[in-house]
Parts: sequence; C-alpha cells; structure tokens
Amino acid sequence: MNSDKIKSIFNDDFLKDLFPPTRADEFFDALYDGAEEGAFDISLGFNGFDPGSSVINLEFRLTERPGKCMACSLTYGLPPVFEKHPIIDIKGMIEKIEKALPDGFSVKDWKLGATTPVAPKVNVIPFLITIEKK
Repeated sequence: MNSDKIKSIFNDDFLKDLFPPTRADEFFDALYDGAEEGAFDISLGFNGFDPGSSVINLEFRLTERPGKCMACSLTYGLPPVFEKHPIIDIKGMIEKIEKALPDGFSVKDWKLGATTPVAPKVNVIPFLITIEKK
C-alpha cells in the first residue's frame, strides 16, 4: 500500500466522520455530568503512514480550551481510558477504517501510545494502526 493512497483515505472529512468534533463534549458530559467541565477539545489527526511497517499513524489531539488548564496529570492517564470508553469508541473507529481501506487490506492491530506534549496548549495521543494484505 502506498502512502499517497492512505493519505487520500485519511483526509479531514474522513477523520471528522471517525471522530466528530462534538464527541469531546459528549465525553466530558459522561465523565463530569457537564461538557463545560472539560479542559480540552479532542480531534483526530493524520500523522503519516509507514509502508515498511504498514502502520497508519493517527493521533488524538488534545487542545486546551480557553480559560481552562490542561494539566499533564490529567492527560497522561487518558490512553487506557480512551481504549475502553464507549463514547471515544475505538472499536467503532476501527470498523470504519477497515471499511475505508482498499479491497484486500484489513486492520491487523492497533494501539494507543503515551500522551506527549507537542505545544504549550496541545498534547497528542498516538493512535497506531497496523494494516495487512488479506
């Protein structure tokens, strides 16, 4: 599978379909019984494809909301929460990704990496998806 094909699949519209902007508010509403308590917005971004290892590198981007504080102590514990939380819905995202892959390809495995600060008000959680030819 070549990088250009993967990049064309994982465009902004597809990423917003996989993880709609409203999902962050739904997540915080479930956690805190109020979306306004959330300290950051969550979006899904494409960060490349490694054809050698067949890994699609997506990332959850956590962006501090105005007037809020996105403490590292809060965001570092998120990967295990994201893995299991029904509103984040990784399983549903993987199903949609598998349907979007070209014929003959499937998702072999996926994992979430550790939360990493990339800017003063932005942290990312790597979402690595390994694909394989059936």
